[in-house]
This record gives sequence, structure tokens and C-alpha cells, in this order.
Amino acid sequence: MASSDDLTNLQTPPSCTADFCLIPLGTPTASVSKEVAEVQRLLKKSGLEYSMHSAGTTVQGSWDDVMKVIGQCHAMLHQNGVVRIQSDIRIGTRTDKKQGFKDKVAAVEKLLKDDAA
Repeated sequence: MASSDDLTNLQTPPSCTADFCLIPLGTPTASVSKEVAEVQRLLKKSGLEYSMHSAGTTVQGSWDDVMKVIGQCHAMLHQNGVVRIQSDIRIGTRTDKKQGFKDKVAAVEKLLKDDAA
């Protein structure tokens, strides 16, 4: 176990799942679908596994890669003229087993399958 003295050498987790929502502020209209599409294009190029949903995007990979791509999404939108962006990010890690976001959903769907209609 790492002590508080070793923080400079502490490695980030090898994998994570992050759910994030970038909120561009000050756009000309209330719609942000153009910005969302730009983020999805960047994620596609990243090679990370991701899934868009109605309130954001779930992405998984190494901690460093996931944090990097979220930062790149910010940078890209800034380059495209968005002056201010607020982000909500929720990140999960686990060390007992490898589990992706699709596995988590499948586990719940399996439990719900047996429910009476």
C-alpha cells in the first residue's frame, strides 16, 4: 500500500469508466447538438470505447486516456469558439475484476429479464 509520502510516484488506475457531459455556455442558441456531434466525432477518432446517451457520454479506457480525451473535447470546443464550458464528470474504477460499461448494463438487464410483465 502506498503511503502519503509516495504520492509523486503514485500511478493512476489502469482503467476507468467515465460518464461526462460537457455544457457549452454562451452559445448562440439553446441547442448544443452541433457541439455534441463534434465531441462524438473526436471520441470516434480516439479509439476508446464510448456510448452517447441523452444526458452525456460514457467512455472507458485507461485513466490517462479517458482524462486526456475529455480535455481534448474541451480544447476542441474552445478552438471552435465556445468561450466557456462546464463539465459534469463521474468516474468509476475497480480493482477486483475487469468490467466495462456494457457489462454493467447487461448485469442489470439480466436481473430485470425475470421480472413479471
